[in-house]
Amino acid sequence: MLRVGLTGGIGSGKSEVSRRLAARGAVVVDADKIAREVVEPGTPGLAEIVEAFGEDILRPDGTLDRERLGAIVFADAEKLKVLNGIVHPKVGERSERLQREAPDDAVVVYDVPLLAENNLAPLYDVVIVVDTPDEVRLERLLRFRGMPEADARARIAAQASREDRLRIADIVIRNEGSLDDLEAQIDKIWQDLSERVAPSA
Repeated sequence: MLRVGLTGGIGSGKSEVSRRLAARGAVVVDADKIAREVVEPGTPGLAEIVEAFGEDILRPDGTLDRERLGAIVFADAEKLKVLNGIVHPKVGERSERLQREAPDDAVVVYDVPLLAENNLAPLYDVVIVVDTPDEVRLERLLRFRGMPEADARARIAAQASREDRLRIADIVIRNEGSLDDLEAQIDKIWQDLSERVAPSA
């Protein structure tokens, strides 16, 4: 089994890379997706968040108002730390279970947005960083997610810098061009990963 950490800042296109690796046969463990699952209604995770931040962060249907919570924690480092302290251990437990269920010869790709921020690089055999200039990421957040510019800038500022991410990279995917460019890079990388996990003759 080859454990691959995949990371990139918000708006870098990391989810697109993750999808394309999954299409080639990678077992993808998506930390963002798991983070949503562990705070669904009825979970201990959601109960702890309500206890920490109050009922105001719930929508009328009882689900988490992610936008409201995001606006609170991304403006206050201490509150972000509280939220991460609730969610991250639960994401870790679920991720470990998915890994245990993967075949021995799998390329397991962990899609981890905060890999650099949480110093998680040593957990992986290979770290892939999706690198995109900040101004391109900002433009994508405004155009494709409809995010207000102040919020987009705050999200980018709350994450690791490009330099911090590149420092931990074993493989860098430059994602500021076309999807064809991206596809060509992923083809080469998948070949490399497949060779690393293949038993040597």
